[in-house]
Amino acid sequence: MNVSSAKKYINRDLSWLEFNRRVLEEAVDPGTPLLERFQFLSIVQSNLDEFMSVRVAGLQAQSKAGYTKTDFTGYTPQGLIKRLMKRTAMMVKEQYRTYRELLKLLAKEGVSLTTFRDLHGDQKDAMTAYFNEIVYPVLTPMAVDQSRPFPLLHSKELYLAVVLKQEERRGSEEDEESVCAIVQVPSILSRAVPVPGRRNSRKLSYLLLEDLIKEHIGLLFSGFRTEAVHAFRVTRNSDLTPNEEGSEDLLQEIEKELRRRRRGLPVRLEIEKGMHGDALELLRDELELEYDTSDEIDGPLDLGFLSKFAGSLPNYEHLRYPKQEPVYPVEFEETDDILPVLREKDVFVYHPYESFEVVNDFILEAADDPNVLAIKMTLYRVSVNSVLIQALARAAESGKQVTVVVEIKARFDEARNIAWARQLEKAGCHVVYGLVGLKTHAKITLVVRREADTLRRYVHVGTGNYNENTARLYTDAGLFTSHPDIGADATALFNEMTGYSAPRLWSAFAVAPVSLRPRLFELIDAEIEHAKAGRPARVIAKMNSLSNQSMIDKLYEASQAGVKIELIVRGVCCLRPGVPGLSENIRVISIVDRYLEHARILAVAGGGDEQVYISSADWMTRNLSRRVELMCPVYDPGIRLMLMNLLQMNLRDNQKARELSSTGSYAKVTSAEEPLRSQFLAGDIPLWKSAGAVLASRK
Repeated sequence: MNVSSAKKYINRDLSWLEFNRRVLEEAVDPGTPLLERFQFLSIVQSNLDEFMSVRVAGLQAQSKAGYTKTDFTGYTPQGLIKRLMKRTAMMVKEQYRTYRELLKLLAKEGVSLTTFRDLHGDQKDAMTAYFNEIVYPVLTPMAVDQSRPFPLLHSKELYLAVVLKQEERRGSEEDEESVCAIVQVPSILSRAVPVPGRRNSRKLSYLLLEDLIKEHIGLLFSGFRTEAVHAFRVTRNSDLTPNEEGSEDLLQEIEKELRRRRRGLPVRLEIEKGMHGDALELLRDELELEYDTSDEIDGPLDLGFLSKFAGSLPNYEHLRYPKQEPVYPVEFEETDDILPVLREKDVFVYHPYESFEVVNDFILEAADDPNVLAIKMTLYRVSVNSVLIQALARAAESGKQVTVVVEIKARFDEARNIAWARQLEKAGCHVVYGLVGLKTHAKITLVVRREADTLRRYVHVGTGNYNENTARLYTDAGLFTSHPDIGADATALFNEMTGYSAPRLWSAFAVAPVSLRPRLFELIDAEIEHAKAGRPARVIAKMNSLSNQSMIDKLYEASQAGVKIELIVRGVCCLRPGVPGLSENIRVISIVDRYLEHARILAVAGGGDEQVYISSADWMTRNLSRRVELMCPVYDPGIRLMLMNLLQMNLRDNQKARELSSTGSYAKVTSAEEPLRSQFLAGDIPLWKSAGAVLASRK
């Protein structure tokens, strides 16, 4: 069928904005607990910041370079920037409209964000004392004139633009020249400052730090009177472009790029509503914004502070989601040792319902076991004070061979990963800093143990990072196994990442950038043949994003052959479902709820011989072509059933699922069936574990 690109595909960046809108809908939804609604507003802000600093920045760079070709969805960089900024402005207005509504609801609960002028005398005195003792000493006024050039403004930091005039007037007020200065709002201090309450009052009041500084700004500029003070914020291009091929030391090259990131070109300017004309003119001149990417904000800039603010309020548990403590996997409840269990069977874990502690314990046990000879692991994003880092260091110090592939190009975690890498090297670990031209995104750990007269390999393969903090916030799958084929492939994969081994013919794995896409095509082609032969033919895939054109085209081909395709895509989806003659057999849903859906799972009918895989990879060009990614089969039939139950629960979700239409818009799934909220195990649904083990309470 001949369908134009614009009708076949949804633009990736416009699809991303639709995803962020779904996040915003959770903040708008009155069914979401009040303090969680503030959390979602904060997520909208942080998502938008990253989008601007990476995606929009990249488009601006293309436009500046004179690139005018259309992408496969039919957009030029110039045309796409205009459309993105228009939609972003609409989203920001809705974001702040929601913020004001939530403040009213919070005030009814006894918590308010107030202004300095609304405080009574004792409270003003207390806040003035806090300013003098805590805030004033860390403030640095930066004048802008001929002898003091415009300062370097850090990306995503909050600043105040101050317009001043000298106290001693030399002529009429109209003749006076104004001067400008800039004051950074210190991010080291809490943005929402608690205000002492009235006696015997249970109400809580908070004052925004920038408002406190504004009220006392005159103390920083003696001899001048303040004409205006307004907040502003700059977002810079934060994407790193290291010269990997020409660099002798990749670590030094990344560190150089991190320093360069501070001076990235400005992408977006956020200004407080009503900003003084002189200050605005100065900012626009100095920042040299080439596009109309300045937003006037009717409210406090950078709502990212709401996450910490809402999370720190005491005694308001009734305004949050019910606590849900992760449980330890039932397979290990009767033993203190993990490896003996894995000698007998494979074990599947699903975070955050099951505790990430089992992963830590797996590494800790291996580190302390005298019969373990080697531990090999990939690290992409690691939490602060990671137990895993300490365990790996201890294992190396005890004489074990410890190899760690640390991805120092993991965006916004580069500095932390460099610090971890150096710490591991000091402990005696062999550290590999990723591969030139590729990011190592695979999540895998290999433990080699001497047992009797042989060696046995134990493997953990996951869909998420080895990060205990995000494991409480993201849904991710993990597989523990001692299957010999998986162990052999794990050994080969680490040899390939650390040495000069050529890509092999894998027994179990499919590995990007060489074999993953061909393996996916092979699986889908097999479903096409099954459909043509009248055998069961189905593809169910769960992922974060789907944007690779060749993968989309292969799914279109399968749909036209009669294969039933169901996709659970949390974020970006460039595929258009339901287009006549193209994608009638494809359904796409997105689930946005309490936890970030992060697992990547693939199931194919196989003509009746069902196959299930877990993976680190989304179906994006970067994952399939520019990263080391891993897809692993699930051999255990019981675990395959668990994963199928998970997928079916997602597909039956009628509370937090939105379905994608052929127009590119999403609508909440409605169903006459019993309400089912897949993240809360609602309704009469199959459990993931057999023998009645429950991973989370029914709500």
